[in-house]
Amino acid sequence: MSTEPALLNLASTFLRLRPDASVEPLPVDDSFWRRLTAGELGDFHNEYLVALHAFDSDWPTWEMHPNGDELVCLLEGAVTFVLETADGNRAVELDRSGAFVLVPRGTWHTARVTKPARMLFITAGEGTEHRETKA
Repeated sequence: MSTEPALLNLASTFLRLRPDASVEPLPVDDSFWRRLTAGELGDFHNEYLVALHAFDSDWPTWEMHPNGDELVCLLEGAVTFVLETADGNRAVELDRSGAFVLVPRGTWHTARVTKPARMLFITAGEGTEHRETKA
């Protein structure tokens, strides 16, 4: 058995960060999101999903993570992250590599893509909810 670590890529393998500080690679294929939402990959209780996503258009939905904060880091491109607050929507401009936003637990959020972008997400995914954006 090799002791060399495997070379992986976040574009094709997401990561589960477990409460015991271990990391589980999760291969991403066409069935990944269906399996995730169906609970086939576990419930992510006290766990985080690390994922890389590319976007060339605005998100069609809002999302909310009731069981933990989310970190979203821009790797390239430009995105306006919109957070729904009690005082109205708050826009956070992510326009340079390394810029990030911390989305507080229970905060609805969406993104408007200014320039095609790639972003890194560290998400407390348990109980995630989605709703359509209004046209």
